[in-house]
Amino acid sequence: MKAEPSPSRWIVRPKPKPQALLRLFCFPYAGGGSWIFHSWPNGLPQSVEMCAVELPGRGKRMDEAPVSSWAALLREATEALRPYLDKPFALFGHSLGATVSFEVARELRRRYDLAPMYLFVSGRPAPRPVKLHERLFHRSIHTLPDTAFLTQVRKLNGTPEELLANPELMKFSLPNLRADFTLSETYAYEPKEAPLECPIAALGGSKDSVRRRDLDAWRHQTARYFSLEMLPGNHFFLQTAQSRLLQIISRELCKVVEVLAFQR
Repeated sequence: MKAEPSPSRWIVRPKPKPQALLRLFCFPYAGGGSWIFHSWPNGLPQSVEMCAVELPGRGKRMDEAPVSSWAALLREATEALRPYLDKPFALFGHSLGATVSFEVARELRRRYDLAPMYLFVSGRPAPRPVKLHERLFHRSIHTLPDTAFLTQVRKLNGTPEELLANPELMKFSLPNLRADFTLSETYAYEPKEAPLECPIAALGGSKDSVRRRDLDAWRHQTARYFSLEMLPGNHFFLQTAQSRLLQIISRELCKVVEVLAFQR
């Protein structure tokens, strides 16, 4: 039996499964942390170990400065993940986390020639090059003063109201939110790379502002199988429709696990 990887501040394993055939790494939305996925192991197959990715500045990493640079984030995240990729793996990300999981997949390919067995992108439009006029007229909010910044964050409906309405939580979460919005607003998609060599499943909320056609555009990022499913709810359908979401993820990962079990 292979030795278990050493504990990492980047990886939270609510329910370790040394016998699992596959690991699922989950990336949170802007301002979120590993706590979002704490109950997920109960809704996933026994053959899948859920590993939540904890970014600096949250959870047990509150003593660390949040990361607002894509280069630093991808370098540090892939280095942290590398010891855990001793078995097949899949990636899930919601909202900003979807973009992060996508870019982590590309960085793992560039640095280590590794590919996930599956990529799940949730509540996020597919990446595309930004046109010049969009750059000129886009108004960034990550540089605004705190009050104005939070006002704009609330208007975007991409951050839980429970968080925004809690002064104590916001005291600790504001630097993380600002860092995450910096990542979101400074993201530059590089279209020259080849599509990923893994299936992609795009997931959306029926009442979310992220349009179906923007989710469907994720099909261009894979050379394999693509699927799109809409779930009931707004941007936070991953919470309100969690059971259905985990059913979809489990269904797809069970297909992968069946192949892995056959190959053993």
